[in-house]
Amino acid sequence: MTMSCDDTGTKPVRRFEVFTGAGHRRDWSERRAAIIAESYSGVESVSAVARRHALAPSQLFTWRREFRRAAQAAGMGAAPAPAPFFVPAVIDPQATSVLPEPTPPVRKRRARRTPEATAVELEIDGVSVKIARGADAGVIAAVIDALKTAR
Repeated sequence: MTMSCDDTGTKPVRRFEVFTGAGHRRDWSERRAAIIAESYSGVESVSAVARRHALAPSQLFTWRREFRRAAQAAGMGAAPAPAPFFVPAVIDPQATSVLPEPTPPVRKRRARRTPEATAVELEIDGVSVKIARGADAGVIAAVIDALKTAR
């Protein structure tokens, strides 16, 4: 089968789908109730339950919210919430010694770098050389000789 398009000319159709009607809607009533009840079990997070049933977590949260509203409207009260529980505390007798007060951290001061003052500045043929105080005389002489010979 071929179809013509105004802008591309005639090309063979590789895949052709016909949609008739609105499609099939799944009946989620029983399955949805089971998933909502499982999400209230407290065994795993709501997002984990949603992922396991190939749902987006937001979809399951929406279902839970709709369930709560329907339960409140029917006078059943709020949805069952997982019972709170406590984790037993274990106290180590060796660790109960009094700890010393923490000392505030000592901040190191960094020395500021001040730019060294230039004692002498030479300019020979557009090349400037800055010589700082305490520079080695031999190095200064070598730089000046190199500049003279480079002319």
